[in-house]
Amino acid sequence: MSAASGRSAATVQGGHDRMLRQTVIGIRAGESLKVGESPSEATLQVLTGRVILHSGGRQSPGWIGDLLIVPDAPHSLEAVENSAVLLTVAKRMPALPDLVLAAASDAGLQ
Repeated sequence: MSAASGRSAATVQGGHDRMLRQTVIGIRAGESLKVGESPSEATLQVLTGRVILHSGGRQSPGWIGDLLIVPDAPHSLEAVENSAVLLTVAKRMPALPDLVLAAASDAGLQ
């Protein structure tokens, strides 16, 4: 909460090279995260505090323990109180031809 930006994040599981990634995000009351669009399926679980997920004129409030579905559309997250959320992102599977090419490359076949 002491970060100059009013927010901080730490990946706790997985990463950009994995199918599943979980990141804890702390955000100070009154601050917002302008996220844009999510290229993958994602959820936000509110660990502490109170937040509002905004998307397309729609507001989804979240309190401790709530699980919010992150829309596949432009969105932002607003902290009503000092908050911590767990962002879980599951990457979409690549198209089958991409999988076949990657497997062939890994096997040394070209």
